[in-house]
Amino acid sequence: MTKRKVEVCFSPELIHLHELENKIVVVVDIFRATSTMIAALGNGVASITPVADLETCRAMQSEGYVIAGERNGQTAEGFTLGNSPLAYLDGAYANQKIAMTTTNGTLAIEKSKAGSKQVLIGAFVNLRATAYYLTSQNHDVLIHCAGWKGKFNLEDSLYAGALVSLLEENFEFDCDGAIAMKGLYESNKSDLAGFLAQASHAKRLQNHQIEADIDFCLSLDLFPIIGKLQDQELVAQMIKTK
Repeated sequence: MTKRKVEVCFSPELIHLHELENKIVVVVDIFRATSTMIAALGNGVASITPVADLETCRAMQSEGYVIAGERNGQTAEGFTLGNSPLAYLDGAYANQKIAMTTTNGTLAIEKSKAGSKQVLIGAFVNLRATAYYLTSQNHDVLIHCAGWKGKFNLEDSLYAGALVSLLEENFEFDCDGAIAMKGLYESNKSDLAGFLAQASHAKRLQNHQIEADIDFCLSLDLFPIIGKLQDQELVAQMIKTK
């Protein structure tokens, strides 16, 4: 198999600069949307429907969905759940369908759909499973960082570097961002939590007293699954790694 290409988009505001056609797009929002989604799917949730806006998501409750809504790090008014991965542990919502909207992550998912071959969600909690799956596919990869309200953020970009690091044997770097983030990750991988403690969004979340969420989001390889968008729903696919 010839080497494929991997590139990084640092914000949904920059996605128009990237060609999505026939690529696998991995959307990442470490603090906390994609980490929460993988935690939910890894604990038996049937599916997650990402929704861009609050009102559409809220209306889906009448269709039998459990609704999860977050804005600016806090649970949106009238929603059953916010954006904490811990809420789904121990199968708390197993076999249920979730409709979810978040400040950054669900918007990035929406902007990743047009023309792409597949859309996956990525997180540290399923990092190796995602890398293994991408290596098995014959497509170029674009890592799409959700950022923070259109701006670059450290945690999503660091995840991009981690994924690039695992893919480098089989992929070529298609942008300087991939090279830079690989170096940043490899320089700090021994203490991710310490390095990311200075990140602006980590500090925002600490103000909401949810340090346990942050610790969970930085845990490695808890779930041997990928999260894949199929017919507008995110579903889990088990991955057998070597």
